[in-house]
Amino acid sequence: MNRTEVIKNGVTFGSVLAIVISFTINKSVFWAIVHGMFSWVYVIYYIVTR
Repeated sequence: MNRTEVIKNGVTFGSVLAIVISFTINKSVFWAIVHGMFSWVYVIYYIVTR
């Protein structure tokens, strides 16, 4: 596995994780999409504020 694959998989996983967390909390597809775009930033924000 080269570096490009690791980065791509990390971005994809971060987006999916952010979408799942956001939808679980907000029950809103709109916010899930917005938070999915922010990816790891939203995941880290969620961890810090919870």
